[in-house]
Amino acid sequence: MARLLLFNKPFGVLSQFTDRGSPTERATLSEFIAVKGVYPAGRLDRDSEGLLLLTDDGKLQARIADPRFKLPKTYLVQVEGDPQEEALHRLRRGVQLKDGMTLPAEATRIDPPELWSRNPPIRVRKSVPDSWLKITIREGRNRQVRRMTAAVGLPTLRLVRWSIGDWTVAGIAPGAFVEVSV
Repeated sequence: MARLLLFNKPFGVLSQFTDRGSPTERATLSEFIAVKGVYPAGRLDRDSEGLLLLTDDGKLQARIADPRFKLPKTYLVQVEGDPQEEALHRLRRGVQLKDGMTLPAEATRIDPPELWSRNPPIRVRKSVPDSWLKITIREGRNRQVRRMTAAVGLPTLRLVRWSIGDWTVAGIAPGAFVEVSV
């Protein structure tokens, strides 16, 4: 039976078990997960937080990570600025990035979610408001959500992946994981 771990990746942790070739030591998954034989199904940038799935099943790993299967990935995104309907509409119809047009996203403005504190905290500028968005995408380009929000004039301050398909990080503390049945 395949193993599947739902890990709440903290800010600053690499989505891999080793950090070869880096002149400075950076936190890796090995500091949090002592389960042998599991590997990340996809990636989550070092400066992003939230759900990272790990499995010991290659077929399941490919199904989760492969954009052809279009598993929805939902992010809670704190952005700099006050999102207007036009910016949300652009996200919903797809955004032109340097590597091409994105697929349409689901994008809504939300109240600030109740999340764990981040270390270090985001920068706060008294003269610039910040807001929260809930964005769901069905592809997985490098730093895609950050690039999409920047393209519509809303730079990302904090990015938390909340769910992948039906799996969610709800109730899992940063740096902790739970094993679920597949």
